[in-house]
Amino acid sequence: MASPFFLVIVAKMGSPDQITSALKAWATAKFGGDADIVGAKRLSGGASQETWAFDVVSGGAATPCILRRAPGGTPVPATSHAIGLPMEAKLISAAAEAGVPVPAVLGVMGSDSAIGDAYIMSRIAGETLGRKILRDEEFAAARPRLSAQCGKALAGIHSIPLGSLPDLPANDGVSQLDRYDEIYRSFDLPRPVFELALAWLRDTAPEPAQQVLVHGDFRLGNLMVDAEGLASVLDWELAHIGDPREDIAWLCVNSWRFGHSENRVGGFGPLDELLDAYAAAGGQRFREQDIDWWEIMGSLKWGIMCMIMYRAYSSGADPSVERAAIGRRVSETEIDLVNLLEGVRARA
Repeated sequence: MASPFFLVIVAKMGSPDQITSALKAWATAKFGGDADIVGAKRLSGGASQETWAFDVVSGGAATPCILRRAPGGTPVPATSHAIGLPMEAKLISAAAEAGVPVPAVLGVMGSDSAIGDAYIMSRIAGETLGRKILRDEEFAAARPRLSAQCGKALAGIHSIPLGSLPDLPANDGVSQLDRYDEIYRSFDLPRPVFELALAWLRDTAPEPAQQVLVHGDFRLGNLMVDAEGLASVLDWELAHIGDPREDIAWLCVNSWRFGHSENRVGGFGPLDELLDAYAAAGGQRFREQDIDWWEIMGSLKWGIMCMIMYRAYSSGADPSVERAAIGRRVSETEIDLVNLLEGVRARA
């Protein structure tokens, strides 16, 4: 017999029939009395939120949609790591006004609704899997365009007036370094390369740039790409106020190049093209070396995140094979850090 805790979790998750019923009520109010929900299906992606795909059929036309929903519809308090779904929806709408390619937000629901804490957006056609974007012939024409398109999109995100935004956490480089240093030391598992990187980052921390809205996870996997290039910027849950170089450098971290390390930007292009497009679209003029510190910081962060995921597996908190596999990638980030630090020293 299942435990009471298990029964509560199952009840909150929502079956496809329950989700479809709640979505139909929303669609009827928005699209008209003939609106129907077709093909509601939970997608495998989304580690921290539920993601559902469905179509609204009304007046003989189908509108492809995505539902992003808090697990079980129950909101999780916003933190310095995840801002919450209502705020995500506001940021996506603000980005759309700034000309950034994003899905249209069609509806926002609160925890007292039948769906629970959630929002609905248009479903954009394309691909998010980095390996397919970097390998498949379907995206051959898109790849040479992506660096400049990403630069323009980031300039748009960073141009959004902070006064127009809801309250967001602020994370500069040093505060992030302090946080990840603390997490790393909590494992009591010294790694010489991480120690070297931490010391270098503290000794060479740059002067902060003017604070902007930072997407926080701008990389392949969170970018929808079609045959023409960048179709949409997704997954805003780590957005915060910070340094614009963080977003640029995160896209350059070698872990997100998926084996195409020769191309610094996402495995698909050169950094100078991104920086030129970023400046041409109104962003600050950065040099390639201005991104170095943040790229090393990003590689270190990902390495410590991999340690966190392995600890979740080894402790039994999350016994999935995926957590164990990601934990093994710590060594990859150590190689990346050595290469990055040697490269910076060679250019000095």
